[in-house]
Amino acid sequence: MKKEIHPKEYRTVIFEDVTAGKRFLIGSTIRTDKTDKFDDGKEYPMVQVEISSASHPFYTGESKTIDTAGRVEKFKQRASKAKATSKKK
Repeated sequence: MKKEIHPKEYRTVIFEDVTAGKRFLIGSTIRTDKTDKFDDGKEYPMVQVEISSASHPFYTGESKTIDTAGRVEKFKQRASKAKATSKKK
């Protein structure tokens, strides 16, 4: 790695996929207050993510519905309202 091209905050961080339960140890400048121990026994800053290569359908080949904020229900409500208004016309 070339010297002096990375920001000073560049360090090793744990990225935890909360959907798949997988953890990755990657260099990053992301800010976080959480820390946790990785498999090697050392403590690193930790960031939780909802989707990574361990859970994304493109990489896994499996289709999953991940709804952490009620987005599916909101979409279904909008779709039913749109369908009802188009039938009235």
